[in-house]
Amino acid sequence: MFNSSELQHNVLDANTFGEVEYPLMEDFYTIQGEGAHTGKAAYFIRTAGCDVNCWWCDVKESWDEEEHPKVKVDEIVARAKESGAQIAVITGGEPLLHDLYPLTHRLKEEGLRVHIETSGSSKLSGNLDWITLSPKRFKEPLDEIFPHVDELKIVVLKKKDLEWAEENAAKCPEGTKLLLQPEWDTPSSMDLIVEYVKKNPEWGISLQTHKFLGVR
Repeated sequence: MFNSSELQHNVLDANTFGEVEYPLMEDFYTIQGEGAHTGKAAYFIRTAGCDVNCWWCDVKESWDEEEHPKVKVDEIVARAKESGAQIAVITGGEPLLHDLYPLTHRLKEEGLRVHIETSGSSKLSGNLDWITLSPKRFKEPLDEIFPHVDELKIVVLKKKDLEWAEENAAKCPEGTKLLLQPEWDTPSSMDLIVEYVKKNPEWGISLQTHKFLGVR
């Protein structure tokens, strides 16, 4: 678990956390389709704004923070709580462009487990139970995130992405879940990943199962 409260926040700030606003592209209750928690029900909170801008991103509409409304923490948390979810997943865009402590603090107060998926391109913040690092070569992750990573998920298009995967895995703590994920529109990456995992069984495969299920 990572908690940035002692580093960045005064305890007196807590009574104003509900008024903090985040640019929000969308939030919804669904099934986690990727990674170590595939198949679990989760409430997704997709913040707007991104400084990485992968050309193959399937949510490019999240990139421009100015195109999306700012929503108060209390409103976001109320919807997450009302959904009945036990897990909240904060994603983007790049969620760490924002100080996530107010949002994550309130989610935890309401009894939700808080996960994040990030490229690691910005300073780590929040009260987080599970950190999925999905680093991109377009903008490398900050070194400070690696000691806290629970899951490393690398999107693979070409052989050089496997080399990138190993570079990042070497920086992660022992026991980190290591996953390779084929890029949805690059079928050739599947055979590449299968053969690599057979030779390197410390790695597993993540699939975008929500797309097979037809859910968001």
